[in-house]
Amino acid sequence: MARVPYVDPEELPEEYRDLVVSKLQGKPVNVYAALGNNPEVLAGTRAFLSSLWESSGLPDRERELVILLASAENGSRYEWHQHVRIGRDAGVTEAEMAAIADGDFDAFDDDEALLLRYAHAALGREVDDALHEAFVAARDESTAVGVASLANGYTSLAGVLDALDVGLEEGEEFAGWDPRA
Repeated sequence: MARVPYVDPEELPEEYRDLVVSKLQGKPVNVYAALGNNPEVLAGTRAFLSSLWESSGLPDRERELVILLASAENGSRYEWHQHVRIGRDAGVTEAEMAAIADGDFDAFDDDEALLLRYAHAALGREVDDALHEAFVAARDESTAVGVASLANGYTSLAGVLDALDVGLEEGEEFAGWDPRA
């Protein structure tokens, strides 16, 4: 049970109601319903996450690789569960998800393995000059900013989910760190 109530969209001022509804799922989701207890923070969080999704410099599949990695590294069951579904739709296989959960980047081609190594280092505050230069040479500075921000933005969200003890939506069971199981 969450530490704050899940706000029904109808309980919010009209300008915030749509923010509780997932654009991808078309229904209210617990993460946004919990944040609805502070509508201004909900609006800011949605704007921030949208900017990360839309402006990270990554195609959908790679964006989901980074989000799944951040979810796994932070032990965020809620975000992992949500992004297993989204990742599948973006072309991430269940075997690749299991590899991410295990920290095994060898399952990916060189370009995606570099992406995951960079995101992993950003999460651990361990990006050194050599890794950064290799990543920027393969991509660009804008994408380096996008990847570091995306990974750590989802770290921030994981902390909020943990503090508020946000649970999976009613009737859903955790997808598992190895969704093939």
